[in-house]
Amino acid sequence: MKSAALALILIASASAAQAQGVVNAICSTDGPWCEAAAREFSKATGIKVNQTHKPTGEAQAQLRAEAANPKTDLWWGGTGDPYYQAAEVGLLEAYRPAYLDNLHGWAVRQYAMSQNRVGGFYSSAIGFGWNDEVMKKKKLPPPKCWKDLLDPRYKGEIETSHPGSSGTGYTILAGLVQLMGEDAAFDYLKKLHKNVTTYTRSGQAQARNVAKGEVAIGVSFIFGFDNERLTNKFPVSSAAPCEGTGYEIGGIALVKGARNADNAKKYYDWLMSADGQKIGATVGSLQVPANKTFKPDPRIPPLDGVRLVKYDFEKYGKAAERRRLVERWTKEVEAQPK
Repeated sequence: MKSAALALILIASASAAQAQGVVNAICSTDGPWCEAAAREFSKATGIKVNQTHKPTGEAQAQLRAEAANPKTDLWWGGTGDPYYQAAEVGLLEAYRPAYLDNLHGWAVRQYAMSQNRVGGFYSSAIGFGWNDEVMKKKKLPPPKCWKDLLDPRYKGEIETSHPGSSGTGYTILAGLVQLMGEDAAFDYLKKLHKNVTTYTRSGQAQARNVAKGEVAIGVSFIFGFDNERLTNKFPVSSAAPCEGTGYEIGGIALVKGARNADNAKKYYDWLMSADGQKIGATVGSLQVPANKTFKPDPRIPPLDGVRLVKYDFEKYGKAAERRRLVERWTKEVEAQPK
């Protein structure tokens, strides 16, 4: 009888766990954060997370392809511009959380700008990172300004990401356009092209490649380079460009027509909570968290001393503007010989 009772309890427990269901997500921030968040959320709620890791450009393309029959419930992390483009074409569901007072103003503004279809998940600024040992060995001075990257001594020493596939790459492009003016920015990028060795598919590659000494200088989000120095103890230094720089507000959004909408909201709310937002720093993701109700990790680089451009998220988040700028970049920059 005891065995039968135990079996019934186990069956009931399994049924209860199964009843929690699943949520299908795409995560576009750092891989370890994606994995840790899914694991901890499942542990806390019993909801199974089926999650893939993709750059924002590829994630947006997947949602477009699935539009008639959505297979994704939630998309989170990564630069916000592709989120606005997805919202613009009707791929995202409006959601205005009840806990907006817990969030920084820059996060709350994303809701208003996108008719509540996109939330602000974290923030970080674009900058440079370099490997101190490689720079010393090659007798290269560290860059401090955008203009420094045009030094002929840097030929083949700089790595950045492709704006067509990478949200980071597009943030760099759009930020320079707003900083310099469009024609001046493209003139600058053509000159920079001569020094670039690789345009990677994802903007998350630069920090690790610089840390390993595979490339001397990377252009990406500053927090990645700082993480390699502070957490992983690599000889990496970083700087915010002296002229000013672009920045991101990472996105989070519910997918319109989601099959598991209730569980998607639970995962969304957990990711935006203090418990969810703390996860990033524990695995080396040092973006500034949107939730202001807890003390963030002291390794997170503050934005106070960085000259940020007045980034027009509404204009540069539109699909047509992104397409136009990327097409111009492909024709005028990428196609140029080195």
